Amino acid sequence: MMAQLFAGVRIFGRGLKIYGRNPGLVVLGIIPALITLLLFAFLFGLLLYFVDDLSATVTWFADDWSTGWRTATRIAAGVGLVGVAMLLWVVSFTAITLLIGDPFYEKIAEQVEVSLGGVPDEVDRTFWQELSRGLRDSLRLMLISTLFGIPLFLAGFIPIVGQTVIPVIGALVGGWFLAVELVGVAFSRRGLTFRDRVAKLRGHRWIAVGFGACVFLCFLIPLGAVFVMPAAVAGGTILARHVLGAEAPVPAVPQG
Repeated sequence: MMAQLFAGVRIFGRGLKIYGRNPGLVVLGIIPALITLLLFAFLFGLLLYFVDDLSATVTWFADDWSTGWRTATRIAAGVGLVGVAMLLWVVSFTAITLLIGDPFYEKIAEQVEVSLGGVPDEVDRTFWQELSRGLRDSLRLMLISTLFGIPLFLAGFIPIVGQTVIPVIGALVGGWFLAVELVGVAFSRRGLTFRDRVAKLRGHRWIAVGFGACVFLCFLIPLGAVFVMPAAVAGGTILARHVLGAEAPVPAVPQG
């Protein structure tokens, strides 16, 4: 498991290497990521503004408790709400950014694929077909991640564990969902579906989690999501080629 996790980390590093050596990829990827960031920052600000009221709402059962226990419970609820929001932020951010910047990220994936030998029998899709596919898959992924986020939120009430172990689990779970999302462009170019993505990644689960967890943690850094998104797409393309059994030599730096 650990070897596979580190293999996923190395794939993320390869994406960063390609990204860092090609300024053209930076320009292609930053614009849609920045638009999404502004939207999500506004929504997250609303959550923080109303977090006390929301914490009181979800802990209605503690209204008659002593002040100390009621306060502790609502603090834990607030931490849990913010934690789940961050999980959904990262997964949803990737999904929405890929939708907004589909032509940009298609170009990044294409350059990476060409540097690694290309895609035999590539399937051509129209813009609207790709948009429909991306929207459908993104909504499905956000729904599934929400279902996972609920038990993580409830587990956040567990003393100590909820503030230490659960965030780590959240990063691993979020990493898996990010990996599923980020290989989407490469899988789509081969005519493969959402179910194909999940099935293939399950056979390389810990590699996918290692890669996705790196992206997840980078996305938690202020402005990290904006600057790392192109590298995440490049890494996702490399990961897709790996799980599909394509030969993946050390990539030459694609020219933009």
